[in-house]
Amino acid sequence: MGHLMSVVECEIPALSALDRRQVEVAYFWDSYRAPLRHGDTSVTDIFLAVFAHHPIWMKVILMARNRVASLFGLDAPAASEILNPAVGRDYRVGDTIGVWPIFALSETELVAGRDNKHLDFRLSVLKSNDDTTASVTVSTICVVHNRAGKIYLFFIVPFHKWGVRWLISRAIRTGRL
Repeated sequence: MGHLMSVVECEIPALSALDRRQVEVAYFWDSYRAPLRHGDTSVTDIFLAVFAHHPIWMKVILMARNRVASLFGLDAPAASEILNPAVGRDYRVGDTIGVWPIFALSETELVAGRDNKHLDFRLSVLKSNDDTTASVTVSTICVVHNRAGKIYLFFIVPFHKWGVRWLISRAIRTGRL
């Protein structure tokens, strides 16, 4: 439980590459900050430390969600992408990391996400270092396009908020962050 407590809810950092216009019109957003044990870890390694290690029960839930989404004509990752996420060595804008295309990538931030008929979402992993501590801030924004996006978020947001904090905490607890 102590690791979950080291993950704190916060504002989306002003230094983030997330499009400020999208942040301002986002129907939903959240942001969580956590300590980094090693400040020299690359932002792609941080992303993978959090999002490439889902337990099987979480993968099953994601595959079920994606199956339902695909029935409605939405772009969703295949079950094989969830079960065995590809991990590369070098990433560039336009590549896929995990199951998401990369929209922005720098030494300190990776922004990935997906655009769909019902909503567009972006996930930012922002690394920051000050004189004494290193931390990561994971932020999500969702811009809805229609009622289906609002309905989808109504059901997903409680799981998302818990799940992101849990994944970050698990990465800390297992020594990946």
